[in-house]
Amino acid sequence: MENKTKINAENGKQELEITREFDLPIELLYKAYTEPELVEQWMGTKVIKLENKNHGSYQFETSYNGNVVFKANGTIHQVLPNQKIIRTFEMENMPIGVQLEFLDFAKLTKDTSKLTIQIIYKSEKHRAEQLKLPFANGLNMAHNKLQEILINLK
Repeated sequence: MENKTKINAENGKQELEITREFDLPIELLYKAYTEPELVEQWMGTKVIKLENKNHGSYQFETSYNGNVVFKANGTIHQVLPNQKIIRTFEMENMPIGVQLEFLDFAKLTKDTSKLTIQIIYKSEKHRAEQLKLPFANGLNMAHNKLQEILINLK
């Protein structure tokens, strides 16, 4: 089955672009990224902190059998409701380093929307480390879950 979440990683660049169209109104897609309860459901991680405001911050943590296996955090630089989030993202104990993310939310129709995420890494090497992980498959699975959970809120 083809992934609905597309990742474009051009050779020789330190960035990548992620795109996905959802059968969701833009307001619901935006809520999926800004409401802690929804983030926890589709990402499968605990939201320690999520301050969706200019100069806010966030922390996520995932545990397995009582052990923390994933921690991520960042600063939210700009929030334009139903339009844009600009933030940093860093996974602890990973060689990828801090990345800069531009999330753009676009209304396609009354009931459909599109998310475009541009991620900029410190170097091509850092981006390559990210792409070695099961990143594309994991992101597609998470977005499928996001769609499944939020379609019921329409």
